Amino acid sequence: MAKINDALKSNKDHVLSVVKKNGLALEFASDELKNDKEIVLAAVSKNSFALEFASDELKNDKAIVLPAVSKSGWALKYASEKLKNDKEIVLAAVSEYGWALEYASEELKNDKEVVLAAVSENGRALEYASEELKNDKEVVLAAVSENGGALEYASEELKNDIEIELVAVSEFGGALEYASEELKNDKEIVLAAVSEYGWALKYASEELKNDKEVVLAAVSKSGWALEYASEELKDDEEVVLAGISRSHRDDIGNDAEALRFASDRLKNDREFVLRVLSKNGLALRYASDELKKRILQLLKGNQL
Repeated sequence: MAKINDALKSNKDHVLSVVKKNGLALEFASDELKNDKEIVLAAVSKNSFALEFASDELKNDKAIVLPAVSKSGWALKYASEKLKNDKEIVLAAVSEYGWALEYASEELKNDKEVVLAAVSENGRALEYASEELKNDKEVVLAAVSENGGALEYASEELKNDIEIELVAVSEFGGALEYASEELKNDKEIVLAAVSEYGWALKYASEELKNDKEVVLAAVSKSGWALEYASEELKDDEEVVLAGISRSHRDDIGNDAEALRFASDRLKNDREFVLRVLSKNGLALRYASDELKKRILQLLKGNQL
């Protein structure tokens, strides 16, 4: 980072020219110039985080803070307590960077317009909303629509709301982790979750981990998801093959994991393992040791 020559840190023209190139150089200006509106405005116009080095007086100047947070909402961290309670300032900040809600006043964390703006930009900003707004359905719906994982911060009541949960898991299946136990046993919810993110099967009820339709949807998304299926379905040839044979494959090594989590019976079934290998040769590592040896011999031209 460019520094200001010690001999010139009180020279306004010099400091002004430097901060116009690198706003963070304001850190090295004299205290007097850190309180100079022209210099600080030039600094934050170049880099919003230069607000950290402004004088306390200018951190309380709306004409300085507003352009800073409009460019980078996170700069709200350095605003005065008074301006952290200024709705115009905070709205500008959270609209640019939702998580800036962390630095808003408690009063504005309970302002629905402000919080809606924050969670619409980044759903997980719901973490910093008031308890009252974490229980507001409109706010939570906006949050989980932007980021399903925001369900983590919703009230317990809304974690049990089927409309909110469907929106959340459709955006990010892993949000099933934060659903109520009741909804983890809701087939519609769980199907939506595992269809978006196969590993979400981990969070389904034991009953649905033994539901073939649910498990097929999960392993069709990610072969690795078979890890969380019931023992009964780990012994189901159709289910295991579905994990191996995904039609939209983005990680062939992931698909091979389906055999890893299959039952010992299937890992030792010669005909089945050969069917698996015809679809994904990497799965050989998960066959039983005895069968693996025999198959390797076959591949070398020996008799099986």
